[in-house]
Amino acid sequence: MISIAIIGCGGIAPAHISGYLQFPDRCGITRLVDIAVEKADNLKKQFKLDAATTHASCQEILHDPRVDVVSIATPPFTHAELAIDFLKAGKNVIVEKPMAASLAECDAIIEAAKQGGGVLSVIAQNRFKDPIAKVKNVLDSGKIGRITHAQIDSHWWRGPSYYHLWWRGVWEKEGGGCTLNHAVHHIDMLGWIMGRPESVSAVISNAAHSNSEVEDISVAVMQYGGGALAQVTSSVIHHGEEQQIIFQGEKARVSAPWKVRASLEKPNGFPVENTGLEDELDAYYQSISGLAYEGHTGQIDNVLSAIEQGGAPLIGGEDGRLTIELITAIYKSGIERRSVDLPLAKDDSFYTTEGILKNAPRFYPKTVSAAGLEGTITVGSSNKR
Repeated sequence: MISIAIIGCGGIAPAHISGYLQFPDRCGITRLVDIAVEKADNLKKQFKLDAATTHASCQEILHDPRVDVVSIATPPFTHAELAIDFLKAGKNVIVEKPMAASLAECDAIIEAAKQGGGVLSVIAQNRFKDPIAKVKNVLDSGKIGRITHAQIDSHWWRGPSYYHLWWRGVWEKEGGGCTLNHAVHHIDMLGWIMGRPESVSAVISNAAHSNSEVEDISVAVMQYGGGALAQVTSSVIHHGEEQQIIFQGEKARVSAPWKVRASLEKPNGFPVENTGLEDELDAYYQSISGLAYEGHTGQIDNVLSAIEQGGAPLIGGEDGRLTIELITAIYKSGIERRSVDLPLAKDDSFYTTEGILKNAPRFYPKTVSAAGLEGTITVGSSNKR
C-alpha cells in the first residue's frame, strides 16, 4: 500500500485527494499538511480521511518512512524548495503546475530526483483527457501529414477579486500571470506534440486587472524547423473561456474540441472539400478507446503505476522543464520586445528566478491582499463539444 501526503490544502488539493481515493487498494492518504492547519483538518473531515494525521509543517513528515508519495499543491513560489527537499529525502513527488518559477529551479528539482531516486511528475492533467489523447493519437498516426500551424487558445476569465488572494498577482509569489498559471496546461500540450521551437516572439500586457503586477494576456508566435508556426494566446480576460487547440496539417485540420476539415486543390489552386479524408479521420478518431481515468485521477494512476512497476511516468521533470522554458521565452520576448532563440542558456538573464524578478514589469501595484477567497474553483474546459 502506497502512503500519500498532501502538502497544501487549498483550492486544488481536493483534485489530488479525489484522484487518490479512486485507488483504495493501491494507496492511502496518511498525512495532510498546511501552514493553516485548520485547512488540513477541514479536508480530513470533508473526505473522511480518518487514517490521516494533520500537520502545520512539512518538517514533521520530511523524513517519515511511512510517507511514500508527496503531492505538492501549494502556491507556485514554494514548489521548488518543497520538491527538492522531499526528493532528496527519497520520496516520490507529484508537483502541481507550474513546476517552478524558473529554469534554474526546474534543473535543481530534476537533479534532486536523480539524487533521491524517486519518481518525479509534474501535473499536466489535460494530457489525461480523452479529446486531447485522441487528437495526439491522430497526429502521431501521420494521417494529416506534417503539422504546418498550431493555434492554442488558452482563454480563461477571472474577475478583479481573483487577484485579491495574498499570493496572486505578485511576481515573487505567483511567478507570473496567466501565461504561467493558466496557459501552462495548453503550452504543455503544445510542447508534448510539437517539441521545442527555434524561436519565440511575444507581447504581454495587463488589460483588466489593476490589483496585479503580472500580465493578464499574452500573445506569442513560435517558429519551428521547416517553417511551421504556432500562435499561443494566454488570457484571463476572455468571456466564455472558449479553449481549444487546433492543428493544421498538410492534408487536414484537426482540433480539440474535435473537429476535422480537409481540402483538395482545384486546378487553379483553390480548395474543394476532401470528404473522403474527413470521414476517414473522423472514423479513426471515434475508434480510439477512451482513457480509463481522466484529469488528475488519470495522472495519479499513471504515477502510481510508475512507482509500482519501477518505470517512468508519462509526464516527468524534463516535460515540466520544457513547458517552463517556453513560458520563460514568452516572458523574455514580451519584456525585451524582440524575438528570442531557443534553447535558453544557463547564462541567460531569465534563467534564474532572480533574473526574472529583476526584469519583470510591474503593471499595477498590489494594493488588496486577502488571506482566502470564498467559492469553488474550476480547472478549465473539458475539450468536449
